[in-house]
Amino acid sequence: SITAVMGVRRRLATRIIAGCVAGAGLGSASVGFSPSACRSMPPARGAAMQAAAPVARVGICQFPVTGDKDGNIAAAQGAIREAARRGAQLIVLPEIWNSPYATAAFPEYAEVCPDLGDDATKSPSPSVVAIARMAAELGLFIIGGSIPERDEAGRIYNTCIVYDPRGTVAAKHRKVHLFDIDVPGKITFKESETLSAGERVSNFRAGEAFGTVGVGICYDVRFPELALLMVREGARVLVYPGAFNMVTGPAHWELLMRARALDCQAYVIGASPSRTEAPKEKGKYPHYTAWGHSMVVSPWGEVVGQLDEQEGVLVVDLDMARLEEVRQSIPTSQQKRYDVYALGRAA
Repeated sequence: SITAVMGVRRRLATRIIAGCVAGAGLGSASVGFSPSACRSMPPARGAAMQAAAPVARVGICQFPVTGDKDGNIAAAQGAIREAARRGAQLIVLPEIWNSPYATAAFPEYAEVCPDLGDDATKSPSPSVVAIARMAAELGLFIIGGSIPERDEAGRIYNTCIVYDPRGTVAAKHRKVHLFDIDVPGKITFKESETLSAGERVSNFRAGEAFGTVGVGICYDVRFPELALLMVREGARVLVYPGAFNMVTGPAHWELLMRARALDCQAYVIGASPSRTEAPKEKGKYPHYTAWGHSMVVSPWGEVVGQLDEQEGVLVVDLDMARLEEVRQSIPTSQQKRYDVYALGRAA
């Protein structure tokens, strides 16, 4: 509803700061809650280099996800508008933003998703059409986090739809690696109980400023092979909507984002829901507590922007000239030894 959207916008607007960083060599960031949430930046480089760098501004939306789909859609719309107001050209939503993160909930909240090249502004699916129309209205790219998708055969996927500035589907990524883990005494989660795995590497062109952008979802970030394939197809930015939990989040979230940035010499973006505490009364589905801490990591492995666990919008300028500088300085992409890497190679 309009009232719900305006309410979200007011909450986000009260948390705006002028910008916690300006003129940083690897990117600059501002966040919608507290300057202490951003890591310290490297010193600025020369003014000529700064002036030459193309502007590539991203907005990462971190908001709470509940069992109210309409409320979740309103929260996403409010965060998108805030990111756009602050100049973002590419906006990212978190993983499973329209549904509780529970395997039993996925079939109930699943929607039919359009395919590559489809006009998503005409979709009958409420989560899809809401974001597609915002992309068309605002004239920018939106990486739509992920939602549960139901295909014609009734299979359920964890799916990210990317919308171009006309609301057309620019990419469609189904989570390739399903989150099936069992950490004794801490957490057990089996996405394969209800989800099917995707089978494709997903890249898309996001205009001159960004170039090619690769998309994975959450657990996909643990697999460098997928990230390296995206980079071999030209990706300069890798985006991972993800909902790490309170066990894996503090241990691995930042570590993995920085590892993939260094592996691929690319900007890496992780977009999480904000943290919500378990309700006092047990709900229809098990409560999932997300780690939060949406972040942007530079190709040098530096965290150039980060939120804490609370609701907020992070806006970061990516220095694409610096990315090329890093790739030229340490040219690992030109030094690969695929002749050695082959499995089964004789000793």
